Amino acid sequence: MNSKCIFIPTQALVCALKYRDEYTQLHSERVAGLALDLGQKYGLTSSELDLLAIAANLHDIGKIGIADNVLLKPGRFEPSEWEEMKTHAEKSEGIINGLDFKGKNIVAKAVRHHHENFDGSGYPDNLTADEIPIISRIISIVDNYDALSEKRSYHTTKPHNEVIDIMLEEAPIKFDPVIFGIFIKFIETSQYKTRTSL
Repeated sequence: MNSKCIFIPTQALVCALKYRDEYTQLHSERVAGLALDLGQKYGLTSSELDLLAIAANLHDIGKIGIADNVLLKPGRFEPSEWEEMKTHAEKSEGIINGLDFKGKNIVAKAVRHHHENFDGSGYPDNLTADEIPIISRIISIVDNYDALSEKRSYHTTKPHNEVIDIMLEEAPIKFDPVIFGIFIKFIETSQYKTRTSL
């Protein structure tokens, strides 16, 4: 399944996100494409891939509920602003729970937990290892890759090699080791690989 084939209610949310924050919408599209590739390499079933596509497209939909002065801030966040930004995962869950489609509960749970870390240091619930839904663990890896690759208010654009170095350093804390091992191999030939140098 690709972003053009997802359920109509989710298509409407993707459209709404584009009007709210086009950067986040484009990020979500890239994350969805990369997540599907990784999910296929990992061996998810067709139905699991369908749900992964929806969750990846909508993992940041809760950002439509973040105040402009935080969401669109050009510089680094103050601690209170960062706490507000972190609520987007729970907001995403709430928005998806308001929809009606098969697998809604799985998708809602997946987006809630896409910022959990494998060692339990993530948010919002400090889940660890297999407590984190498999879809969330996949999205976490590709979300980190794309976020590090693109310019953000709190960091500049980074080339592929630098992004991989950072992810390798953070891997024991953040990522499922099996899925991350698959990612590290296939990203080198992926269409979503960012530039090697700037």
